[in-house]
Amino acid sequence: MTILAPALVAALLATASAPQVRILNRRVERNQVLATALRSAGLDGVQTDRVVGALQGVFDFRKSRVGDQLRLVLRDGELEHLDYRQSPVDEWQVRRDGERYVASKREIEVETQVSRVELEVQSSLYDAALTAGEDPTIAMALADVFAWDIDFYVDVRKGDHVRCLVEKVLSKGRLLRYGEVLAAEYRGESVGTKRVFRWQLPDGEWSYFQEDGTSARKAFLKSPLKFAHVTSRFGMRFHPVLEYLKAHQGVDYAAAVGTPVWSVADGTVTVAGNTGAGGNTVCVRHRNGFETCYLHLSSYGAGVRSGSRIAQKQIIGYSGNTGRTTGPHLHFAMKRNGAFVNPLNQRFPRNEPVPPTLLARFREAVNPIAASLDTPSLATVTRPGH
Repeated sequence: MTILAPALVAALLATASAPQVRILNRRVERNQVLATALRSAGLDGVQTDRVVGALQGVFDFRKSRVGDQLRLVLRDGELEHLDYRQSPVDEWQVRRDGERYVASKREIEVETQVSRVELEVQSSLYDAALTAGEDPTIAMALADVFAWDIDFYVDVRKGDHVRCLVEKVLSKGRLLRYGEVLAAEYRGESVGTKRVFRWQLPDGEWSYFQEDGTSARKAFLKSPLKFAHVTSRFGMRFHPVLEYLKAHQGVDYAAAVGTPVWSVADGTVTVAGNTGAGGNTVCVRHRNGFETCYLHLSSYGAGVRSGSRIAQKQIIGYSGNTGRTTGPHLHFAMKRNGAFVNPLNQRFPRNEPVPPTLLARFREAVNPIAASLDTPSLATVTRPGH
């Protein structure tokens, strides 16, 4: 008979009685809601119901999405703690408090800095951002700011320079996202120098203006896509499917399926449906006798239907390969008074400038921003919150 030493017996008893703690990391999968994700992680129905009940009123379950992260801490099979994370600043916690669970949104400290970003284009604005060590979403923000004057595929040339003052939202020094572009300058071989400033009008609306107070906005954007390659221009073209020359009454842009397509101007939807050869199509009637059509879409934007009002830059659909096509692309057509016109050579007037009575106030606000844009080095300005 083997007699165990008292110290060994105590150690074995302590091990046997020690709580078993497990930490599980999961993600919300396709076709899952939070409850099913919790069940698949091993929680029983009672625990799942308690967790979901605790989150009622704290978390909007409609915003749960594929890829959200779950971190579960289980003690002897019972959930002690749950972290639900959507982004670096969006995280919810559920902790056990006796027989119930308590939920809260985690407060994460962020700060907003105004920084200067400088880019030199070698191939594209997107690649220029990566080369400069910036998140490439800054390219999307700049494309948005200059959308009335620059087509960022057609007009961009190697050696073009961009600089801007932009808000950066940070947490512990890590970039979470870009905020507003306060000022930007584009110097390009094709487009010359474009310089814009963000300023708030007395009615509370924010807009972009050039340094002299002229509006940066126009009635129409230069392109229905932020970044796209023109593969077929307006005019007579050989049709690869029909195999004969025919009038190409629009412009084709190469675009992967699902690329957001925005309306180039305010207007009213006249067509939102399948048109046969054109596939899924949206047409929008604008002022002054103009109408634009967007063909071969994979799907439609939220709320886009015949008769609905559309705002400039609103997503009216997503590019696709529906109808008679040779591959994924967007066919963009423009009519004026019922006749097709070339979208690429239209010249549209700018919106209303800064009112003359407000020019002095505008210049007073813009001058220091322009000086910061021109200064070789800019001291970062930090603002708490976001």
